[in-house]
Parts: sequence; C-alpha cells; structure tokens
Amino acid sequence: MHPSRALRQYQKVNSHAQISEASPHRLVQMLMEGGLDRLAQAKGALARGDIAQKGLMLGKAVDIIIGLRDGLDAEKSGDPAYVQQLDSLYAYMTNRLIEANLKNDVQIVDEVARLLITVKQGWDAIGEPQPAL
Repeated sequence: MHPSRALRQYQKVNSHAQISEASPHRLVQMLMEGGLDRLAQAKGALARGDIAQKGLMLGKAVDIIIGLRDGLDAEKSGDPAYVQQLDSLYAYMTNRLIEANLKNDVQIVDEVARLLITVKQGWDAIGEPQPAL
C-alpha cells in the first residue's frame, strides 16, 4: 500500500473513532474546525487557479454550515432570539459562500472565515456542559 494512501486510511479510521467518542459539544467544534479547513483549502485552490477544487471545497464548507444550522433545531432549550440570530448568520454565510464560488472572490471567503472563527470562539468559551449533580 502506498504510504499516502495508508495515511489517508489511518486518518479516516482515526476521524471516525474521534467522532464516535465525541460529545455533542465537541462534535460542533469539529464541524466548525472542518469548515475552517475547507475554507482555507478553497483559498489555496483559488490561489493556484484550481477552480474545480475551489468549488469542491466551498461546497463542502457550505454543507458543514448547513449541518451546523440544522443542529440548531435540536437546540430548543436555548434562548430563542439567540438561536434565531445564529440561524440567520449561518444562512448569510451559506449565501456568501455561494456568491464567492460564482465570483471566485477570496475576500468573501475571508469574510465567512472570520464570521465562523467568531462563532467558534464563542462556542469554545462556553465549554462542555457540566452534568447536574
């Protein structure tokens, strides 16, 4: 087996293990990290002029943000106004990435990355929910 193929297989298995053991809080963090990774990869593809790869990576970033948005439905216990604002922000980010893809606009990708970083910093600051005693 080629070494790079073996590494990809290991990463795939390791990733599945991390996901199966992760708390819901950690899963959201992982989605946000994955979204930021895809945005960085899209920027790299744009810099190289690899339009197909740019489209693929932006599509994956959109899918991740849609997944985060869908996860808000499960967050019924939170502040409804906050959940609505976050839902609107995710919708905005999705629309901006579609525009970035159409226009090959790295500035829009950067804008969405900054927004996602801000949301992630807030999420990270919350920390894991502690079980009731």
